[in-house]
Amino acid sequence: MANIDSELHDRFERYADSKDDQLPPEILGELQSMLRLYSVTPEELYFKWEAYTMKMGGDDIKMDLKTARDFKKNIQDSLERESRGKATARAAEKRVAPTPRAGTKGDVFGMLDSLVPGTPRARLPNATNGSATKRKSNFDTPVSKASKLHERSSPGAAPASSAPVFTFAERENAGDISEQLNGHIEIPDPPEENPAEARIKLKANTDMSKFSYKTMAMKLSEASEVLDDRIDEFRELIQQHHNLSDEAFGNPAAQRTSEIIAVGRIASDSSEGKLNSASLVLESSRRTGSGARVPLQVDALPSYNFFPGQIVALRGTNASGEFFAVSEVLSIPLLLEPATKPDELDVYNSRFLDTPDSDPSNPRPMTILVAAGPYTTDQNLDFSPLQALLDQATTTHADALILFGPFLDAEHPLIRTGDFDVPPHLSNPDTATLSDLFKHHISSALQAFTQKVPTCSVTLVPSLRDTHHRSPAFPQDKFPKRELGLPRQVQCVTNPMMLSMNEFIVGMSSVDVLDMLRREECVGGKARGVNIYERAARNLLEQRSFLPVFPPTGREKLAGLGQVEEKFISVKEGEVGVDEDRPSPFLPLGTMVDTSYLKLGEMLNVRPDILITPSVLNPSVKVVESVLVINPGTLSKRRAAGTYARMIVIPRAVENEEREKGFAVGHRMWQRTRVDIVRI
Repeated sequence: MANIDSELHDRFERYADSKDDQLPPEILGELQSMLRLYSVTPEELYFKWEAYTMKMGGDDIKMDLKTARDFKKNIQDSLERESRGKATARAAEKRVAPTPRAGTKGDVFGMLDSLVPGTPRARLPNATNGSATKRKSNFDTPVSKASKLHERSSPGAAPASSAPVFTFAERENAGDISEQLNGHIEIPDPPEENPAEARIKLKANTDMSKFSYKTMAMKLSEASEVLDDRIDEFRELIQQHHNLSDEAFGNPAAQRTSEIIAVGRIASDSSEGKLNSASLVLESSRRTGSGARVPLQVDALPSYNFFPGQIVALRGTNASGEFFAVSEVLSIPLLLEPATKPDELDVYNSRFLDTPDSDPSNPRPMTILVAAGPYTTDQNLDFSPLQALLDQATTTHADALILFGPFLDAEHPLIRTGDFDVPPHLSNPDTATLSDLFKHHISSALQAFTQKVPTCSVTLVPSLRDTHHRSPAFPQDKFPKRELGLPRQVQCVTNPMMLSMNEFIVGMSSVDVLDMLRREECVGGKARGVNIYERAARNLLEQRSFLPVFPPTGREKLAGLGQVEEKFISVKEGEVGVDEDRPSPFLPLGTMVDTSYLKLGEMLNVRPDILITPSVLNPSVKVVESVLVINPGTLSKRRAAGTYARMIVIPRAVENEEREKGFAVGHRMWQRTRVDIVRI
């Protein structure tokens, strides 16, 4: 009990007005009550609190007795909604409807359904409980509005909420720094004269031509071979790293008393629920174990951290033939650290000078801004946060701007409902597309920015939630630059991407893998004491993948979408009514994966100097295995302003000893880069 109280103090103390680093007794009592009532750990309760603060629209929420009770009520309401949803699903039965009669209000053959306003549908054979449902639609002629009248479409209605309207211009704490690394490096002043040319040279370390594949065309045989090959590749890496013989490896599903090393993929014995120590299974490849799965017993391990899709090497025995008892988890070798020769570094260091006449002893550090969508709140599509970021980049004369999607978010209430104005410059609104909306809101803003700062390199990374993009699956192709009318200084890259910016390498992906690992991981022993961001980042580097979780988190487990006004019309026995208890059919998009091309989502040759992984989790910056791991957060929240990351990079000084040897040297980005998480 003392350990639990201590962990509660550590996790929640900074949110309360506490004395001597201790929570007030009444708040501690409420938190202990939640642990008992809902059977959760302090860590899980902390994650629920983070989600609650994001839902309430701000990071400045303080935990007092009233807030703690509201938080408790929120958890209870969520559990009740989940319970009602499951009960409704279990109770649903399919019935065969009788032949419609002429005496009903609907037409006999159902020919007028969906054609004449107010005409109810007759009951359909596949309707739940003998009734059909239809979303209430507005049949008035729209005025310059994008609308949909299909019965499964989102309704053309604005978000319905009693919450106060958030005005971005009245936001508080703009410019505050919430987290910082290497604060001793000073922020440079804007240059007195514009640089002669762009100071950052971009080079793709990823073959982007391979991402233009045809989605939804994979074969099961190809997908299984990709998954098997990954296990076999890691087996060879581990064998070379630990100097093991072929005889040391074996089939974990085969009964034997001697100790072996098994390499395989972590999975769960159930498709539902969260991975835990009782549901762990190891899936071997067809080459080493005929693709069989065997339960794992990990009680003897002092520390472990597993998640679905993780490739692991386990030492243990299967004496009974029923389970594999693990005695040790072997380490997986990391990719090499990127390095550059001293004479090449001298060339890159010369780019820190604005002009050839600049003082070489006083180079101006480079400024890089990083932001991730959404770029506007749920209440409108004015993209004020994006404009504020571009204004900041103009003021600081940024050298590079990295923007992650989503730009036109498919989960935005106005995009989902189609309740938005088409661009006014279009002569025929009926032919307007979402690409036109992108040009109007995004491309035009970037055009104006690049005219003000022509030497800034702008990089756009797509998201699976970008509704205007034709590539919906991970790995994801780049934006069509010409079709979107983007300026010359903008570079469109794939998702994921390994990009060289001068000498250092930046790995980037818009998939929220940090939140995915937090939801799916199974942690025990000493590993619980490691920060979630450090655990997740180390897993990414060890697995050499931007998306090591397989299968990805199900969309039904993700946070709910912003509310819109939606009513379900129930037609039963000719009577029309509103079904208030029916759950919304709209779920978060989740992460669609094309398994046959997962190889494109791996890190190749070297690990990045900087790893950027935007997430809905609290923005953070960590150094893991000499890699600078940055979560810039989202630039806009549903009803609040968000954050972005500002990087200040100074030149890599080459020591005389390193220059004499002439060998390639590491870039030490974690040492010469200041990172600020800034409120927009």
